Order: sequence, then structure tokens, then C-alpha cells
Amino acid sequence: MAYFDAPKLSFLFDLELVVEKAHLPGTTPIGTRRIIRVEGGHFGGGEVIGNVVPGGDDWITVREDGTIIQDVRILLKTDDEELIMMSYRGIRTGEKDVLARLDRGEDVNVEEYYFRTNPVFETASEKYDWMNKRIFISTGQRLPTGVKYSVYQVD
Repeated sequence: MAYFDAPKLSFLFDLELVVEKAHLPGTTPIGTRRIIRVEGGHFGGGEVIGNVVPGGDDWITVREDGTIIQDVRILLKTDDEELIMMSYRGIRTGEKDVLARLDRGEDVNVEEYYFRTNPVFETASEKYDWMNKRIFISTGQRLPTGVKYSVYQVD
């Protein structure tokens, strides 16, 4: 029995990141590591629009079964010149053959794998202060040159 209605989602923006080729430090006690630098990107489609400042990173841990755990930090610059820090942890998983195709940079249908993140925003901007006080989730898609997310606010 549910005590409350399920949360609703409202669209925030689409985000596309362009990334460098992965640096491969190897397998550590935590798992196989990949470090991927973010070269840039853009976001929009909702009320918050702008570009990704080059220089963020995605510190990935690859589990034995191929599941990827993300730890990402990037900087967004809105079209009205405000800076918003964005960090998120995420998970991308699926059947081994699907994950192998993604690793080879192939175009894979998003319905063949699970890719979700939980973005957290931090800003000194008065205009975007509301983003400091909300929960967000996103759906992801791996592209040959980067990743694409659709970000939603949990209402």
C-alpha cells in the first residue's frame, strides 16, 4: 500500500557531452578504471540553455560483469552567463554483447541497455538557485563521440 502518490517528473533539458578517448589506468582493487575528459558540449530544450565548459571528467569503474559506474563532474555555462556545477553518479548496464558493442563505439539502440544518472547541481546564481534545492534524474544514451542525457526534475 502506497502512502503517497508516486513522484512526477518535469523535463529540465537535454545535455550532450563530447568526450576524449578514455585514459585506462588499469584494474585496481576497486575495479577496472577509465578516466574520460569532457571536451565540451551543450544543453537546452527547456528553460536552462547553454554550453559545457571544457575540462570536466568522468571517473568510471567497470565491474566484472561489464556494468559501468560513473562519477562525473562538469561545469555548465548558461546563455545568460551563469555558471552551474553539475555532478552525477550513474550506472550503465546490459547484456555482455550489448556492452561490448557500446565499448567498440557502435550505435546501439537505447532500449537494449539501462543507463541512468542522478545529477546534483550547485550554483551561486540567484536566478538558478532553485536548482540547488531539487532532486534530478536522467536517462542516458552512449554515442560514438560522447553521451546524451535527458534530465528531469523530480516533482
